[in-house]
Amino acid sequence: MKPRISPVLPPEWKGEVLDAVSAFPHGRDFVLSRHQLGEAPGGMHALGTMLRHPPLAKAFLTFNNHISVTSTLPKRTRELAILRIGWLRQAEYEFIQHLVLGARAGLSAAELERVQLGPDAPGWDPVDADLLRAVDELHADACIAETTYARLSQKLDPTQLLDLVFTVGCYDVLAMAFKTFAVAPERDATPLDPAVRARMYASHRD
Repeated sequence: MKPRISPVLPPEWKGEVLDAVSAFPHGRDFVLSRHQLGEAPGGMHALGTMLRHPPLAKAFLTFNNHISVTSTLPKRTRELAILRIGWLRQAEYEFIQHLVLGARAGLSAAELERVQLGPDAPGWDPVDADLLRAVDELHADACIAETTYARLSQKLDPTQLLDLVFTVGCYDVLAMAFKTFAVAPERDATPLDPAVRARMYASHRD
C-alpha cells in the first residue's frame, strides 16, 4: 500500500520541523547520523510522517521521549509490552522496529518469537506472563484486570505501573498512525518472515 502521507526526510529537517523532532533527541540523532552515512534507518519514516504536522509531532515526541528514554520500566519490560501491542494491532512497521530494539534490550530469539503467542505460551516466567496479560487486557478492555493488577503490583511500584499503561497507550496510538497512514518500512529494514506475517493476520481472525 502506498503511503498516504509522504514523510519529511532528514534533508528537510530545518526550522519548525527540526525544533519538533528535537523533542526526541535520541531518535533525531540516530536517524540523522545514519542518514548521513547513506543508510535508511528504522524510525525515519515514522518521524517523517509525524513531522508533516510539527506542533503535533513536538507534543507527541515529548511524551514518546519519556516512554523511550526516561521511563522507570526496564528496557526489556518496555520492549515486551511494545512488541505485544504491536502484534495485537497487526502494526507491521512497529513490530519490525521493535524486534530489533527488543533484541538489543536482551530479549532472546525464542522470546521474540514467543511474544506472538501471548501470556499463556509455555516458557514465560510468571512476571513476563502477567506483563503480556496486562497488555492483552488493556487492548481488549482498556483496563488491567484485578487479578493481573494485584500480581503485577507485587513486582512493579506505582510509578512503573503508570509507565506500563502509558507505554501501551503510546504504542497503540502509534500503531493506529502507522497503519492509517500506511507508513512504509525503510529500505534497510528486515521484513517480517512470511510465516510470521501470516500468523499476525491469522490471529486477528481467531
